[in-house]
Amino acid sequence: MRFTSERRLDETMFEREFTLGDIPGILWTPASASGSAPVPLILLGHPPLGLGKMYPRLVGRARQAVADGFAAATVELPGSGDRPRLAAVDQARADMRRAVQAGEPVGDDTVDALVLPLVEQAVPEWQAAIDALLALPGIDGPVGYSGGVISIGIRLALVEPRVSAAVLFAGSFVPRAIQEEARRVTIPLHVLLQWDDEGNDRQAALDLFDAFGSEEKTLLASMGGHTGVPQSAGEDAARFLTRHLS
Repeated sequence: MRFTSERRLDETMFEREFTLGDIPGILWTPASASGSAPVPLILLGHPPLGLGKMYPRLVGRARQAVADGFAAATVELPGSGDRPRLAAVDQARADMRRAVQAGEPVGDDTVDALVLPLVEQAVPEWQAAIDALLALPGIDGPVGYSGGVISIGIRLALVEPRVSAAVLFAGSFVPRAIQEEARRVTIPLHVLLQWDDEGNDRQAALDLFDAFGSEEKTLLASMGGHTGVPQSAGEDAARFLTRHLS
């Protein structure tokens, strides 16, 4: 991990940009964090739209995490931002959009081609980021995961023992293989569902929630479309992470 910039956003919070190999990322830490007073870590997932485009939303979520006493970090997803494009994923995304616009079902092959390459590459990169971040003074476990592509969150929750709780944003384009993995996820989960999400099959999202193997799992459904997540839902998610990571 190599830090490329550092700035103090306010009296309580530092922001540092870094590269992990050739992967860009951002770390936000409380100004009070130190080797003698380390803080837990929340990984901020996001859709594959690029860190530049997602930054305003990410920094808002990071401010909440820091205010709650955590460090927060994110990394650029494969094929996003300035990283090399994934041609097969881009083609699958175009196929999915054409099907949705035509009112046609999105086939399993398209979902697999769109999601599985991201999962296979992104999850080991998140694990490498955890290795590097937990080695820094001022950051310690436990680790939480919040948001982003739900299939990435499911795989990470299953294979990474240092992730002890996760907030997931409900989505319906989930490969069947990932749905089966969901049955073996056992960490506490808090799932946010937008009831009127125009890009989400509600019943598929409910079926996925039912499949999770966690003894503690909560589904919070709010009225509204994909971008209409109410502030109260974010506050509930923050309380969930505080309860499990503090």
